[in-house]
Amino acid sequence: MVFIGDSITQGSKVLGQTPPDYAGEYLISPKNTGGVQVANCGVSGRTTVNFLPATNTEFKKVKAAADKFYVDKQAVLLFSVMLGTNDSAIKGPLGAPVAPGDYRANLKTIADSLLAAYPGCKIVFNYPIWYSNNTHNRGATYLQEGQDRVKAYWIEIDELVQSYKSTKHNQVFKGDKNAYAYFEKNYLTDFKPETGPDGTFYLHPNAKGDKALGEFWAKAILKAVK
Repeated sequence: MVFIGDSITQGSKVLGQTPPDYAGEYLISPKNTGGVQVANCGVSGRTTVNFLPATNTEFKKVKAAADKFYVDKQAVLLFSVMLGTNDSAIKGPLGAPVAPGDYRANLKTIADSLLAAYPGCKIVFNYPIWYSNNTHNRGATYLQEGQDRVKAYWIEIDELVQSYKSTKHNQVFKGDKNAYAYFEKNYLTDFKPETGPDGTFYLHPNAKGDKALGEFWAKAILKAVK
């Protein structure tokens, strides 16, 4: 599994555990036996624009990780993607704000490139998760406008996955959508409080939240693989 994302995917690495690590652990639990290898290609501050093949920055790292896994032809190569938090910002990250239509186009470019490079791979698009509507740090401004844009991205993921049904129906899947509501309800226990120009905001899961997010992703991945 190659995980593509921003700082939320990258995780805080408390005790070396990130959401991708927890997803891998869940998938090799007693009820889900089998070997799992994980590469975490999440990078703080990144948007879909950063992962476009033409930029040759983060996509190159994704390819390097996938190339190592792809030599094992007995295994399933799966890409788990969760991008959109930084795309949704009013300003700050590269390309932000990324319009919903452009967000979908960027995801499609990334997916098409992976499908071409790794025939038979699977791609799971997880939905961007909740953040507080006063989120504003030194590098980016999100606020309510950004949060609204995140929800608009959900529709784009739905339509993108649907567009592959006739040609790649066993390769491109909708991922997790439940984490958004979970974190909206449990942000005080599962997010780190951060201080910005608009007060205390909640953008990044803490160690408890990292584990919860990893398990949400793992369930979506398991559904896709089966």
